[in-house]
Amino acid sequence: MADLRRRSMMPPPPDTYGAGRSGIPQPVPSTIKKPTANMRMSLTGPALRAPYQTPGPSHNPRQSMMRSQNANPLLQSTTKPNYGRTPLNSSTRHGSLWAAGGNVAPSGSQTLKDTRPLRDRQYQTKMRQEILSYLQGSGFDISMASLANITGKDFRAIFDFLVLTLDPSHPLGQNTRFEDEFVPALKALRYPFAHQIDNKWLAAPASMHSWPSLLGALHWLVEMCKLRDDYFNSGHPTLQNPVDIPEEFDDPFDHRALAFDYFDQAYTVWLDLIDDFIEPNRYLEDRYTRKNQSVQKDLGELTKKLDHAKAELHKLQSSSAPVSKLQNENGLLTADSEKFQKILQQYEGRKKKLIDTIAYEKAELGTGAAHLEQLKQEHARLSEVVKEQNLTPEEVIRMNTDHEMLSRNLEDLKLKIAETHKVVMTLEVTVTNRAEAAEEALDAYTNLLSSLELLPPLPPFQDVDLTLELNTATSNPQLLLLGADIRKVIKPTLSSVAESKRAERASLESERIKVDNELDQLTLECENVEEEIGELERKVVALGEQAEDLREAAQREANVASAEAARLERELAHARTAALASGMGVKSRLQALQFDYNEKMEKISRLKEETVRAIIKNSHDIAMFKEEVSRHLRELREFAEGD
Repeated sequence: MADLRRRSMMPPPPDTYGAGRSGIPQPVPSTIKKPTANMRMSLTGPALRAPYQTPGPSHNPRQSMMRSQNANPLLQSTTKPNYGRTPLNSSTRHGSLWAAGGNVAPSGSQTLKDTRPLRDRQYQTKMRQEILSYLQGSGFDISMASLANITGKDFRAIFDFLVLTLDPSHPLGQNTRFEDEFVPALKALRYPFAHQIDNKWLAAPASMHSWPSLLGALHWLVEMCKLRDDYFNSGHPTLQNPVDIPEEFDDPFDHRALAFDYFDQAYTVWLDLIDDFIEPNRYLEDRYTRKNQSVQKDLGELTKKLDHAKAELHKLQSSSAPVSKLQNENGLLTADSEKFQKILQQYEGRKKKLIDTIAYEKAELGTGAAHLEQLKQEHARLSEVVKEQNLTPEEVIRMNTDHEMLSRNLEDLKLKIAETHKVVMTLEVTVTNRAEAAEEALDAYTNLLSSLELLPPLPPFQDVDLTLELNTATSNPQLLLLGADIRKVIKPTLSSVAESKRAERASLESERIKVDNELDQLTLECENVEEEIGELERKVVALGEQAEDLREAAQREANVASAEAARLERELAHARTAALASGMGVKSRLQALQFDYNEKMEKISRLKEETVRAIIKNSHDIAMFKEEVSRHLRELREFAEGD
């Protein structure tokens, strides 16, 4: 039956620490899924947060082709091999970021002098107390007496505990000599004073000449363990722990942590012969959806505020300025004041006329009273004359009859006078009411002329006086209404003014319809321009995506070129070793490889320059496009403001 597992197409990497490892198989981390019968073979290996482990004979059938590139130095193992070597013609070899076992020795320029007072008794007591506190707090069983008079076994146990605390994947073998792995382990952990320690001191670590330096090394390891614990407990984004990522995050390390967790889950699913990563995709989408919820909410609120601000701006731009509005109101109030002054002058003239009429009526009443007094005196005189006369009875009867007749006639006349007076009073009331109605009509007429701004009339009737005035004191009916003739002057003038106003209104209505049509056309043009702007924005996005694709392609080509350069470096190193072993016959091959390496480096430089030029060109195109869009928007705004 065919094996359904996916296998690696590359040979396993060499075991850098084969000399320092025992034959005991390395334990498989609990986070790595156990292999099954139909499990795919790993092409890239597990996520290496610890150094690469050579698979045992039956523990893990998967073999890795590549190594995980974790950029966090605190999460990387201190035992990873060197990546990248110095080019061929360089005589100085630079140290790698990670120590390759115990084979790296510090150069003369890297020699440091320990400035700590290691031989001071108080300082030693302080270091022992800190070491004891940390070991007891970490669950390591040790006492102060054992630490003060330490044995080689206890020193190795403490050293192994601290080293494995710093790097759980460090290859410490129980069957190897402690002297062979002590100094290399310190160098691997970057202890700056490892070159000052002699392996002979480990035979008697409590001696006076060896204990201060060994105690200083243990104290440095304890400090590094404390620093490591503080870092792991700090919750810093560089830990890349998906559990510690908040709901809202913008740190690049948080994005990398989610991406790494997604790759881990998807890779585990892929190893189970499943090519659809449904659960990892759903988890990642839900995680970023929760992240974007508050952003979407803030965006909605800001959009509402923007719409409100645009509405207020449009309202302010569409309405006239407050200064012009106040100036118009001031003009209207000034015109109203002038009209009120004219009306007050008319009322003052009417008041004077009423005062003159009252004075005239009072004078008439005085004249009537004087005439009545004269009549009474004449009546008394006549009565005296009648008494003095000597008349006959017939004459008296006749005179009485005449008197009675005259009395009756007088009574009739008095009745008629009373009735006439009543009629006159009624007529006076009617006349007064009609005069008041006429005055009110004239006031309404005057107010209407004032509201229509026809005082004075509009050209060409500015010489025509349309004002009318009621004179109730005159006895001539022709002089009751003062002013121009109503039928011949005022009515034709008002008709002409009304006709001109109708014509103006018709022209204004036509102009309004025309302006509305132009406004609709401008609105349509604005919508077309907005559609063009949207199309241009989409083009900008497409150009940006093309630039990003070009950059990624250039990056991939650069990575391929870097890999090729590394391969050529290895071949050159191998060629140099072969040349040293077999003589000068291989120099031609070495020179050919050097030429090939130089060509590859020139190709890398050329690809980088082409990528930079393409990015600059796309950036220039985007900038020119933005400038063109801004210019169109400015022209559209100037056109709209001009209209």
